[in-house]
Amino acid sequence: MTDSSTRDFYDSLAPDYHRIFADWDASIAHQAGALGALLGPGPHRVLDCSCGIGTQAIGLALAGHQVVGSDLSPVAATRAAAEAAARGARLPTAAADMRRLPFVSSVFDVVVCADNSMAHLLTAPDVAAALADMRRVLRDGGLLLLPLRDYDEIRRTRPGAAPPQVSESSDGRVITFQLWHWHEDGERYHQEYFQLRPGGGDDWAVRVRRTTSWALTRAQLTEFVAAAGFVDLRWHDPVSSGFYQPVLTARAAG
Repeated sequence: MTDSSTRDFYDSLAPDYHRIFADWDASIAHQAGALGALLGPGPHRVLDCSCGIGTQAIGLALAGHQVVGSDLSPVAATRAAAEAAARGARLPTAAADMRRLPFVSSVFDVVVCADNSMAHLLTAPDVAAALADMRRVLRDGGLLLLPLRDYDEIRRTRPGAAPPQVSESSDGRVITFQLWHWHEDGERYHQEYFQLRPGGGDDWAVRVRRTTSWALTRAQLTEFVAAAGFVDLRWHDPVSSGFYQPVLTARAAG
């Protein structure tokens, strides 16, 4: 993980991130409902350690959980707190690297790391460090939720692009798509993230942002999570969970 390039990517994307959703508030509510079902009866003390602009954290806070958000991007973390306040929720946030979380040990019941954030950790030591710190801040028996893009088939076919997304915003239609350039190892890929918005007249305004990801398979992530001191590992597919990506849940061993 190259801290500065990943942070720059999300600092740049933060003002526009909501535009990838047809209805961001509806997505906030839906994702919180799906994740909340995996959390079980609460309220819980929740850390969203890759909170972005708050898509999962805001919904969980509105559902009554005590949520703290952190993110590598200070721009995204600041926006998440502001968006939560605008919706009547309390969401304290911090700019923080998930490999070095600024929280005391055993303070949370749940840690969430969503929106494919684990994929930005590009080496095994990086992944291990992040999971070790997630385990540290969880109480014994606490729950880890790790949604991740379904990379098993993607690794087999190595597509050159992700399907485009089209959404409507207050200033017109927005088209988002990604081009993927695979590294020689067949596991990591450089990502060009395009966002097209209506410009003047018949023109489109195009914004391109770039980052790199590691296409971790389920087997790889499962092995990393088990090695970090978690037990009761379970994968939940979108059909059963209602969440838009597969979710790995695990419990912090006592």
